[in-house]
Amino acid sequence: METHQRAVARIAATVKDYFTRKEPFRISHGSTNSTRPSLKRRVVDISELRNVLKVDTATRTALVEPNVPMDRLVEATLPHGLVPPVVMEFPGITVGGGYAGTAGESSSFKYGFFDRTINSVEMVLADGEVIVASEKQNSDLFRGAAGAVGTLGVTTLVELQLIKAKKFVKTTYHPTNSVADAIARVKQETKVDTNDYVDGILFSSSHGAIVTGEMTDELPTDVKPQTFSNARDPWFYLHVEAKTRSASGPVTEYIPLAEYMFRYDRGGFWVGKSAFKYMNFPFNKYTRWFLDDFCHTRMLYRALHASGEVSRYVVQDMALPYPNAEKFIDYTTETFDIWPLWLCPLKQSPQPTMHPHTKGELASDQMLNIGLWGFGPKDKDDFLQKNLQLEQKLGELGGMKWLYAHTYYNESEFWNQFDRKWHESLRDKYRASTFPTVHQKVHVDIKKLQQMTKSNLGLWLRSIWPLGGFWGLWKAMLSGDWRIPKSSTWRWRRLTQNPR
Repeated sequence: METHQRAVARIAATVKDYFTRKEPFRISHGSTNSTRPSLKRRVVDISELRNVLKVDTATRTALVEPNVPMDRLVEATLPHGLVPPVVMEFPGITVGGGYAGTAGESSSFKYGFFDRTINSVEMVLADGEVIVASEKQNSDLFRGAAGAVGTLGVTTLVELQLIKAKKFVKTTYHPTNSVADAIARVKQETKVDTNDYVDGILFSSSHGAIVTGEMTDELPTDVKPQTFSNARDPWFYLHVEAKTRSASGPVTEYIPLAEYMFRYDRGGFWVGKSAFKYMNFPFNKYTRWFLDDFCHTRMLYRALHASGEVSRYVVQDMALPYPNAEKFIDYTTETFDIWPLWLCPLKQSPQPTMHPHTKGELASDQMLNIGLWGFGPKDKDDFLQKNLQLEQKLGELGGMKWLYAHTYYNESEFWNQFDRKWHESLRDKYRASTFPTVHQKVHVDIKKLQQMTKSNLGLWLRSIWPLGGFWGLWKAMLSGDWRIPKSSTWRWRRLTQNPR
């Protein structure tokens, strides 16, 4: 804790200095899973806050610094027989990102967004004051900063809830033959008490699979665990597609717990296939094995950012009320024709909130997230227009998008979705004027980016195929992130070879 306190004191002093000079600044975490373009200038570096300080088995809690990624967090808790209730599917997503952003996964129908599993946070306010926020202390800040993308304070420590871990997830793939069938099945499975996890994949309008999981310590004697972390293992979504393509009923497998949690890492759900498509490279089990180091989410994000292809790639998560989910999928099919789609049921946070939520007649405790990820139109004007129309259609159907990705709303449109008076009263109370506003942080200024591309030779060259792709691969290689999966102790093969 002494090392942590010294680091926080340095960060607080830097923040206070900017506050005194009335200069706005941004936070550098050292890595990101956001797809928003970065235009950072003045920054406060908090990248050294990357440690799990304590795992308390008596209280089932963990003290965690904000830059701890999900894989390191799980590796710290599993030896104690514990695991966080909500673990985001990508190993590189951090604890701080999960709190300040909107983070949910297949257990979120039960526990809600990631921040709902947090007991307290230590924060540096915009004037350099260090405070603790929880349900009992500064409770308005505690809930108001969740999902507010770092616009109220700098998170420096989190006390996170833990639950009892089991060895395996008994995983069942329920085949579906229509969009309506898939949506109804997701909703139905969230009401099954034995389900610890529920999500779904729509491979097309006529083929899908709802995936349910139940934690268990029992492995049938004639069953071999299915893994997804090794180079010769299948990518999860391809595996589920093959298992359910001709299935007449549910298919059940047993997956080691951590392998289940990070099952989408290789291939980044299915976004990794786009890299093969971009480079006109064959996509099969042999090429996936050969390029496995490049196909984990950390490397994919590095390459996507560096290549510049993020500017024409649709990466959107959108939460909708169940009654309108099918209409929205019909719309995205007609407009983008992007498949597969991810379905993830979510328990809503109490309002007011900066998380996606449903309102009015469509308000409900549960909503359905739809993940739309794939190449958009090549023409930049067409790409922009279709994204603007996507936001409009989403609003018409009572849905809201997550703020980690490209956001095109003007300021008025953006704040029509949230309680602006509530949020700005928090900014006034906690002296957050030197932090960017939420809209400033998430809004994509297309004209500014286009001007930068024209005037910056490097950006212009990266817009030419395949130069951007090669540059993205090179930058990803230089990051060294390809080494991380090789040494990850959460992997089932590593656990069985080196039992604790």
